[in-house]
Amino acid sequence: MRKLSLTSSSSSLSISNSASLSFSRNLSHPLFSQGNCLSLSTAQRRASVVCEAAPKKVDSAVKRARQAEKRRVYNKARKSEIKTRTKKVLEALEVLKKKQDAQAEEILSIEKLIGEAYSIIDKAVRVGTLHRNTGANRKSRLARRKKAVEIHHGWYTPTPEASV
Repeated sequence: MRKLSLTSSSSSLSISNSASLSFSRNLSHPLFSQGNCLSLSTAQRRASVVCEAAPKKVDSAVKRARQAEKRRVYNKARKSEIKTRTKKVLEALEVLKKKQDAQAEEILSIEKLIGEAYSIIDKAVRVGTLHRNTGANRKSRLARRKKAVEIHHGWYTPTPEASV
């Protein structure tokens, strides 16, 4: 059995009951749905409820949360830049691949974009935003797409693998 204590400004009541509470707007109605009925006069309408506050966070936890939020924003910006650079390279490669009369010199501007993307990916790996394998996979994806465009236009012919 739980003990419920209602404290008001003029009196203190203690009731032992495990029944559910039924609160209404008018406190002259019964407060409990079963068993004990309690009616409060108009002078006793100021019932107070005491809630225990959550324990204060430790200073180190607050600092860790602050640092984590700062890193999250920083990493989000880096990842966004990587996605933007990668998207620009892939779009430029698609345009070049669809072009019928493309020249080999046109790939030089794309190579510059690829170099910038590689640089951003390497920086992200160096500071720990990306895992090194993830960085390698992203760089490899760009290189493979570039190679596919070169093969498509005949600017590069892969050498057959020598069997050992």
